[in-house]
This record gives sequence, structure tokens and C-alpha cells, in this order.
Amino acid sequence: MQSGILYLVGGLWLLSTLDASGKLLVMAGVPVLMVSWFRYAVHTALMSAVLLPSRGKALLHTRSLPRQLVRGALMILSSVLFFSVLKRVPLAEGTAMNFMAPFFVMAMAPWLLGEPHRLHRWLGVAVGFAGMLVVVRPGGQLDRVGVLLGVLTAFTFALFQISTRRVAHDDPLTTNFYGGLSGTVVLTLALPLYWETPQLAPWQWALLISTGLTGFLGHWLQAAAYARAPATLLAPFVYLQIISAAGLGWLIFGQLPDQVTWAGFALIASAGLGVALWEARLARAAAARQS
Repeated sequence: MQSGILYLVGGLWLLSTLDASGKLLVMAGVPVLMVSWFRYAVHTALMSAVLLPSRGKALLHTRSLPRQLVRGALMILSSVLFFSVLKRVPLAEGTAMNFMAPFFVMAMAPWLLGEPHRLHRWLGVAVGFAGMLVVVRPGGQLDRVGVLLGVLTAFTFALFQISTRRVAHDDPLTTNFYGGLSGTVVLTLALPLYWETPQLAPWQWALLISTGLTGFLGHWLQAAAYARAPATLLAPFVYLQIISAAGLGWLIFGQLPDQVTWAGFALIASAGLGVALWEARLARAAAARQS
């Protein structure tokens, strides 16, 4: 179980590194769609090289190709929107806004997933949104367009998470592969609309290519973590991504959240953890009744 925690934390740091790399690139003038294309193209190439020789056609086997394609489309949209957010707001605040996605999922689950209405979920949603309001502080210093894009990103990511649940019957590696492949195909077809060769230093080209590597390894480590430890054990550690984002934001961009913003982070994390722990308690009670 300890190895699962280490895998998860390592994966979260890599994904924060991906976000920081994307922020550096878009702030240097690289088009958001181009950053997204490199991220998915390298990701797909790595998965193909690593998994296709051993998995073969089994990697492509899915019970519902349309659902995989819908998930892939939402994954592309979430990525493009998030890189657009990072162009306008600090890394930690952008990451925190994205953590609103689980609360959107809770709010939509009764209608889109047929899950029952539960009071503790709605309380979690209310506290989580209060935390977001503390972070963005309407009338504060954050870019307004960036905040609106952040909320839209979280909503889109919530739809992506719901679509992921709908393909839960497929192998996680298959789902991951289709997500990367969808992004690569769609963004490649659109290349003539946005491609412009940027004037980048060699290290910036390396950074651009690295987005696919950190994305691939980050998601692989997350999958490995959940294979080694129960989700209820890992849930508290997911919010360490806000810490990693804040650390990288400070080291690279000199941006450190103020005390009020940290209070908002704490509200968001507390709401998410509270719901996760309550759900775990309900699951244990249900299992005890069945035994």
C-alpha cells in the first residue's frame, strides 16, 4: 500500500510538471493547440512503442467505441481549455479551480449516472464552491477571463470524468490509449488551421516534447497506484497536487498564493476529503450488511 502512495504522489508531481511546462510554453507564445498536439502525439507514440508489442490488438479492444470517442473528445477539450487557463492565471490557482470538477460530478451524478441524491454530497458541493469563491475572489486580482475559463475547464473535466465511468468496463490502458489517440488524430487533422513554426530555443523544443513524456508517465503512475492501494487510502493524497503546483509556480514563475487563497485551497480539499471518507464509511457499512 505504501508503494501505491508513492506512485500516486510521483504521478501527481509529473502532471504538475506537465502543467508548468505547458504554462511556460504558452507564455512564450507557442499556440495552445500546438502544445496540446505535442502532448498527445508524444503520449500516443510512447504508449504504442511500450504496449503494442506486448498487447497487440487487445489494446484496441473496447466494448463501446462511441463512448471512448466521446471521452477522447472531452479529454482534448479539457486539455486545450486548461492550457488556456494557465496562460492567464497562476499555476496553483488554475490547478485548484480544476479540483472543482469532482463537485460538478456530484451535482450531475443523479441525472447523468442515475446515482441517488445524498445530503453529504450536496454539502460537499456547497463547501467546495465556497472554497472556489475564496480562491478566485470576484473582484480580486485574478484575470476574469482566466477564471471563467477555469470554471468551464472544471465543468468539461467533470463531463470527462463521467464519461470515464461509462467506459470503466474496458481495460484502463485501453481507455488511456484511446484518449491519447483521439487527441492526436483530431489535433493532427486541424494542424493546417493553427500550425506556425515557433522560434524556440533548443531547451524549449525539449520542453515541448517532454509534455507527452510527463503526461504518459504521470497517468501510468496513477494507474499503477490504484492497482496497489485502495482508492479510499489514496484519496487524501490527491490534493497534494495543489501543493506541487504551488511549489512549481513559486520556483519557476515566482508566484506564491497568499494566505486567503490557501484558505480557499483548504476548503476545497476538506470538502473533497469529507465526501470521500463518508462514501467509504457507507461502502463499509453496506459490505458489513451483506456479509
